[in-house]
Amino acid sequence: MGEALALARAAAARGEVPVGAIVVRDNAIIGRGGNSPISISDPTAHAEIAAMREAAATLRNYRLVDCALYATLEPCAMCAGAMLHARIARVVYGAGDPKTGACGSVIDLFADPRLNHHAVVIGGVRAEECGMLLSGFFAARR
Repeated sequence: MGEALALARAAAARGEVPVGAIVVRDNAIIGRGGNSPISISDPTAHAEIAAMREAAATLRNYRLVDCALYATLEPCAMCAGAMLHARIARVVYGAGDPKTGACGSVIDLFADPRLNHHAVVIGGVRAEECGMLLSGFFAARR
């Protein structure tokens, strides 16, 4: 989560919402991402998507089987859906997102029995630190 937090801080320095994510396989980081939808004018440029794209390129496979994704913020429906398609095995996030969280806060895509893949989800890892980064960013913009 420390690496994801560093990526979130870098996103904030670029004027982006401070969210960072990494993909890990066999205890090695194979993908990194920080939010960048504003700077590249792309609504899909969330940290999780960037991290999965890099991991998929590293593995030369769109399936990220046996991988874990760490994100500083609870993934949204778009990102959770991409994780389902990629077959991410485990999702670990910091702060919950009561407005768009798709791992239990608003909806829980990973718990829906109608879907064909289910990841283990662990929330609240370094939640206070992740949440303070977001709160401080938005407070400064007001």
